[in-house]
Amino acid sequence: MKYILVTGGVISGIGKGIIASSVGTILKSCGLHVTAIKIDPYINIDAGTFSPYEHGEVFVLDDGGEVDLDLGNYERFLDIRLTRDNNLTTGKIYQSVINKERRGDYLGKTVQVVPHITDAIQEWVVKQAKVPVDDDDVEPQVCVIELGGTVGDIESMPFIEAFRQFQFKVKRENFCNIHVSLIPQPSATGEQKTKPTQNSVRELRGLGLSPDLIMCRCSTALENSVKEKISMFCHVEPEQVICVHDVSSIYRVPLLLENQGVVGYLSRRLNMPIETKPRKMLTKWKEMSDRSDRLLEHCSIALVGKYTKFSDSYASVIKALEHSALAISHKLEVKYIDSAYLEPSTLQEDPVKYHEAWQKLCSADGILVPGGFGVRGTEGKIHAINWARNQKKPFLGVCLGMQLAVCEFARNTLGWKGNINSPTLYWAVCIHVIDMPEHNPGQMGGTMRLGKRRTIFKTNNSVLRKLYGDAEYVDERHRHRFEVNPELKSHFEEKGFRFVGQDVEGERMEVIELDDHPYFVGVQYHPEFTSRPIKPSPPYLGLLLASAGKLQGYLQKGCRLSPRDTYSDRSGSSTPDSEISELKLPSITNE
Repeated sequence: MKYILVTGGVISGIGKGIIASSVGTILKSCGLHVTAIKIDPYINIDAGTFSPYEHGEVFVLDDGGEVDLDLGNYERFLDIRLTRDNNLTTGKIYQSVINKERRGDYLGKTVQVVPHITDAIQEWVVKQAKVPVDDDDVEPQVCVIELGGTVGDIESMPFIEAFRQFQFKVKRENFCNIHVSLIPQPSATGEQKTKPTQNSVRELRGLGLSPDLIMCRCSTALENSVKEKISMFCHVEPEQVICVHDVSSIYRVPLLLENQGVVGYLSRRLNMPIETKPRKMLTKWKEMSDRSDRLLEHCSIALVGKYTKFSDSYASVIKALEHSALAISHKLEVKYIDSAYLEPSTLQEDPVKYHEAWQKLCSADGILVPGGFGVRGTEGKIHAINWARNQKKPFLGVCLGMQLAVCEFARNTLGWKGNINSPTLYWAVCIHVIDMPEHNPGQMGGTMRLGKRRTIFKTNNSVLRKLYGDAEYVDERHRHRFEVNPELKSHFEEKGFRFVGQDVEGERMEVIELDDHPYFVGVQYHPEFTSRPIKPSPPYLGLLLASAGKLQGYLQKGCRLSPRDTYSDRSGSSTPDSEISELKLPSITNE
């Protein structure tokens, strides 16, 4: 097993997640099996109880793990399936050590950070690195480990110390460190400054870790003189200083690293047998990146939510929209709308924000209401859904968005009275807490319906079923605490509001569709978590197709894209009418 530790310096949020994912991607393209672990130094057990404004969205895995959004990047870039133990936190480590101490596993010894906490960290990494993450169930050969935060943080010290010891346990040829640092460029002089990177590397070396590669995040390409200066003062060869400048698309980052010889260096440093022939997987990434830069047609989607001030709150949603827009050769424009601004109360308090929000909504080609929690802004979402339904605008509701679509129809078509905040409409009429084994009223964390669950399509003429390739069922990831009351189903279906997808027992309403509408779909699950760059999520693809006016043509062709909308099987040629179901990353084992 080869271990690649990615650390960060100067500032947090520098792009370690994308760089770690990109390193994994170029190694996977060489025929290696790659897994990834994200370490978060906070004391929370998992990310489940965070506000999206803290660390961005909460990403959900197949096993129901609520984890950091970087694991979403790993899954999308590497096309793998991770588990909750691939996200390691200080809380998880301390909880496991304390549990051992209570059982008497330490035989009366004094339990300390060194060696007990540091040993637990190393044991966790070694054990999790061996867990298969690909469909072929082969044990990984490379484990990319991202250490969150910044070198020098008090909370990350036990992890740094653990890896200082770890490098000697697994031997030098099996461990290397990539350090990601910022190269600021003050606008006053325009000169690239290396001092923050020098200080960051000095601190890391003082803690016992020497970086093998220094990846420099900068706004423009690194000048040779700057690269040589970093090489001289940070005790590395110039070839070990890698420039990761701002690019037009994150899909270009693996290509950027590949072009600077990262694969060759890692192959020599870690003694890895790597294929040198042209790699089909990277060819597709290059084609995808080039295509992204060439797009001329635009498609705008209004994202009506509560956390629109921070785009990472909807990271997977945005990625799913981008994947779908790229698949149909359209440049995506996301219009972020705070749902509270659509409410009549805002008209009285701040009419400018109210009219701006409505202008954005009305000018968008399609409307998306994503998941969320809490009462604030729900009336605004109801108004947006009502407008989409009446104006025949393509609409997709996810999780809470689906539930509110049910509430909107109940209020405005069935004539059921009640404010959305009152028990009359939301709690008693439309939403029903079906008994869940996970539900524990005494705790908040991990008490929802979480993880991969099966949804059965109950009708053959469902638009969403066709988008899924006429599948009888789909397995998608869930994260919700409330559900549509199944006893009220008949009232809605009499009026053309159909529940076309249900769970295996037929108790939970999973998919809604509205008759006589271009695209009005709601799903209780979160399809964005399984969207991939070359295999977009069907509900999001349907929204983009409908918003671009291409849905009916796509369905009439048997859910096939036109030749210009497909990815080539080999560089320079396109395969006509490739099915979306076939647009997946090639199997490494077949190369």
